[in-house]
Amino acid sequence: MIIARIKGGLGNQLFIYAAARRLAIKNKTKLILDDVSGFAYDDKFNRHYQLDNFNITCQKATAAQRLEPFSRIRRYLKRYINSKKPYQQRSYINQYDMSFDPKFLQLRNSKTLYLEGYWQSEKYFKDVENIIREDLKFKIPKDNENTEFLRNIQNKNSIAIHFRNFDKPNKRNSNANLFNYISIDYYKRSIKYINSKISEPHYFIFSDDPKAVSENLQLDIKNFSVVDINQEKEKNYADLWLMSNCKHFITTNSTFSWWGAWLAKNKKKIVITPDFKKKQGIMKWGFDGLIPHDWLKL
Repeated sequence: MIIARIKGGLGNQLFIYAAARRLAIKNKTKLILDDVSGFAYDDKFNRHYQLDNFNITCQKATAAQRLEPFSRIRRYLKRYINSKKPYQQRSYINQYDMSFDPKFLQLRNSKTLYLEGYWQSEKYFKDVENIIREDLKFKIPKDNENTEFLRNIQNKNSIAIHFRNFDKPNKRNSNANLFNYISIDYYKRSIKYINSKISEPHYFIFSDDPKAVSENLQLDIKNFSVVDINQEKEKNYADLWLMSNCKHFITTNSTFSWWGAWLAKNKKKIVITPDFKKKQGIMKWGFDGLIPHDWLKL
């Protein structure tokens, strides 16, 4: 079997699942999802497992499969021991570099293989894309507010535009850094490009802090709506669902809007994404394999 440790925010959870699912398919083996250990000590962000909001039917890991008891120590030992082995002989794969690693695609397991990493590239699952898209069909929210937003998104030339507040503005961190070092100029250039290509665009603004975006927005957008109805953490999958129903996308340096754009069904979609590279800190971005070849980097 393959046991994948799910962790991080929703975008990262989707990457982990997709890569692990493809590996299980190619190995003709069972995929087990560890939905506990990756969140047990997440005191900083208080994230939780969210893949139950999709058409995913994989079995959840038992306590023994999560390496309990003393799971942190046992995982540490497995990482260390396996790091000394040739890659294809490891029973515990820990991702050490964010860039796409083609060796991962060739992994073959005869017993139990543990996966720990983010695997942030569609190259890890592109050859089973149809299966992944089927698995990642949403359990559709039924409340009136989301239904109304969906109607508006579907009836307009909808552009999803995403802002991510990693860093809150304060006395030392001015509004210039409000969008986590993604400059206002990036958004202005992206909007100008969309306006030149799409007639009567309507921008739907998604953010983990829509109030701050509304108060600090310095963009020339005449037709826009702020999506502010899914701010509870357990409902942010609904924002991703709404985003994925938009026709075109201006993403930020976030795997959340990456997946919103990737899951969209519009075959003629325009996807604009930030063109910079950063492999350290909280906002790793632009590394090899992350950006699909048909997306526009600005």
